[in-house]
Amino acid sequence: MSEKTIESILNEKRQFSPSETFSQQANITPTELEALKKHAEEDYQGYWAKLAQENLYWFKDFSTVLDDTNAPNYQWFTDGEINVSYNCLDLNAQKFPNKKAIIFEAENGETTTITYQELLDEVSKLSNGLLDLGVKALDRVVIYMPMVPEAVIAMQACARIGAVHSVVFGGFSSNALKDRIEDAAAKVVITADGAFRGGKIIPLKDSTDKALEGWETPVKNVVVFQRTGEPINMSTQRDIWWHDLTKDQDRESKALALNSEHPLFILYTSGSTGKPKGIQHSSGGYLLHAKTTFQWIFDIKDSDVFWCTADVGWITGHTYVAYGPLAAGATILIYEGAPTYPHPGRFWEICERHKVTLFYTAPTAIRALMKFGDNIPNQYDLSTLRLLGTVGEPINPEAWMWYHSVIGKGKCPIVDTWWQTETGAAMISPLPGVISTKPGSCTQSLPGIMMDIVDDMGNTVDQPNKGGYLVVTKPWPSMLRTIWGDNDRYIETYWAKFNNRLYVAGDSANQDEDKFFWIMGRIDDVLNVSGHRLGTMEVESALVSHPNVVEAAVVGKPHDIKGEGIFAFVVTKGERPTEDKESKATKELRNWVAEQVGPIAKPDDIRYSENLPKTRSGKIMRRLLRAIARGEEITQDISTLEDEGIIKQLQGVD
Repeated sequence: MSEKTIESILNEKRQFSPSETFSQQANITPTELEALKKHAEEDYQGYWAKLAQENLYWFKDFSTVLDDTNAPNYQWFTDGEINVSYNCLDLNAQKFPNKKAIIFEAENGETTTITYQELLDEVSKLSNGLLDLGVKALDRVVIYMPMVPEAVIAMQACARIGAVHSVVFGGFSSNALKDRIEDAAAKVVITADGAFRGGKIIPLKDSTDKALEGWETPVKNVVVFQRTGEPINMSTQRDIWWHDLTKDQDRESKALALNSEHPLFILYTSGSTGKPKGIQHSSGGYLLHAKTTFQWIFDIKDSDVFWCTADVGWITGHTYVAYGPLAAGATILIYEGAPTYPHPGRFWEICERHKVTLFYTAPTAIRALMKFGDNIPNQYDLSTLRLLGTVGEPINPEAWMWYHSVIGKGKCPIVDTWWQTETGAAMISPLPGVISTKPGSCTQSLPGIMMDIVDDMGNTVDQPNKGGYLVVTKPWPSMLRTIWGDNDRYIETYWAKFNNRLYVAGDSANQDEDKFFWIMGRIDDVLNVSGHRLGTMEVESALVSHPNVVEAAVVGKPHDIKGEGIFAFVVTKGERPTEDKESKATKELRNWVAEQVGPIAKPDDIRYSENLPKTRSGKIMRRLLRAIARGEEITQDISTLEDEGIIKQLQGVD
C-alpha cells in the first residue's frame, strides 16, 4: 500500500435518527454515552476497572487493571480470579431459575425450552463427566457439533472446569478438523452422530473418525451426542455416548476459580494465507466486553427474545450466543437448520412463532433472502421485532434499506457491528437509542474503544472520506492474547506494521464529515485503477444498488493500461443472463456504475453466476475469485466451499 490514501467513491447521504419511543426506553442515553466516553478518555484503566467490577462476579478481586510490561502481549485484571460459566449460569439460576435461557427450534420444527436452572444442571453433569475422563484445567477440548443447545452446554462445561475449548464449525471437512485437533493438541473431542441441515444428515461422527485416522492423535476420548439416531461406528476404548457419560452425574459441580488471563478458548480463523490461526482469548477480559457490548448494542430487556443466527463455530456464536447473552441473563433462540429450509420464509416464520424481539444476522443472509422478494417476509407477523443487527462484513446500502423497510417496517433501529474473531466482541456500532444510522456505515466506536484510520506511515488520515488502515490505538479487554503456539506470528500479523504501537485490523476504512466509520474492504483487496486506489466494497455497493442485482464481488486483475482492472462477479435476480442477454446486461451495469460513482469504477469484466463462492460461514472466497479473474489454476483448498458446482460458471465455461 502506498502512502496515498484510499479514495471513497460511495455517495450515501440517507440518515435515520432513533425514534423518540425507542430512545426513551433505551439502556444508554446521550448523557450516559458522553459520560462513558469522557471517563474512558480521562482515565482509561479506571474506566475498564469500574465496568469489570460492576458487570462481573469475581472470586478474587483484581488490583492490576492493565499489564503492558510485555506489550503487545497485553494482559487485563491479571491477579483477579473468575469463572465464566459461574457468571453466565449460577448467578442467573439463583436470580431467576425458571426463566427461559434457551428456546431451541430443530430443523423439523420441534421446539424445546431450557431454563437457567436446567441449563446449569446439564452443564454441571457434563463438566463432572469430563472430569471423570481426566480432563483438567488447560487441557484442550475440540467441539464439533450441530447447532443444538448441547453445543453451548459443551462450551460452558469446559469453561466451568478450566478446559480450553476449540469449537470447529460442523460444516468443516475432516481435514480441517484434523488440522485444528493437531494444532491445539486436543485431549477430547465432543461431537454428535450427525447434524440435520437443509433436509440432509451431515455425518459428523464419520468425519471425526476420519480426522483421527492414520496419525498419532493426542485425543484420548470422543464424546458423542445422539442427535440423528443414524448408525455409526463407536470405538470401545475411545468413544463414549454423551448420555452414558452424564446419566449418573451429580447436578452440582464446582466452578473453578481461574485467573482472569486463563485461556477460555482457541478459535481458528483461516486468514488470507497459510495455515489457520488459533486465536486465543482470555476469561475475564473477554467476558467483560461480551456482556457489556451485548447489553449496550442490543438494548436488552428482561422480556426480550434474542436471536443471533450465527453458528457457535464462529466468533459471533461464541460472543453473542454462548457467552454475552447468558452472562446478561437473556433468553436466546437457537435454530438448527438452514435459513431457507423447507421454504424461503423459515427465518421469518421462526421470528413470528417465538415472538423474537432482537434479530442479528449476516449481510450474506440478508442478501440471500432478498432474492425471494418482499412477498415472503410480508406473509409473517414481524411486529414483535424492535431491533435488527448485522455482523460479519460491511452491508451494502441497498441491502440495509431492504432490511430496514421490509423486515423492520421502518421502525427498528439497525445496529451494524464491526468486529473480528481477534477483537472478541463488537468494536464499532451504533448505540440504538442515541446514534443516528446511515445505510452501510457501522457509525462510531464504542465507549472505551480507541480507533483510528492511518496512512502507510501510521499518521492519522484526518481528511473526510479518505481511507487508510483501520487500527486500534489502545489495548482493550477482549483482544486476542496470542496465536496459539505462535506468538511471533501474532506480533507479525497484527502489530509489526507500525512498530507494535497500533493493532492493525487488516481492513481499509474512512470516516465521513460526521466521523462515522465506513469499512471499505480488506486492505489486501484495495484496487489501484489508473493510480486511483478504490475499496472493493464501494464498487460492490454500486452494483448491488441496481434493481436487478442481488449480490456482487469485485476483485482486481492486471491491466496493460490501467495497471489494474476491475473484475466483477454478479448474481442477478431471476435467471443468470447468458449469450445475447449477457452482453446487454453487462453494458447496462457498466453504465450504471459509472452513473453511481463515476467512470473510474466501471468494471472491465463482468461474469454472472447463480451464487458467489462462499465458505460455509457465508464469507466470500475472494482469493478464489482473484485466481479465476486472472485465469490462474485453482490450487487452494476449496473443501470449505458451500457449492463447488458454481466454479465453472465463475470461470465462464458453463
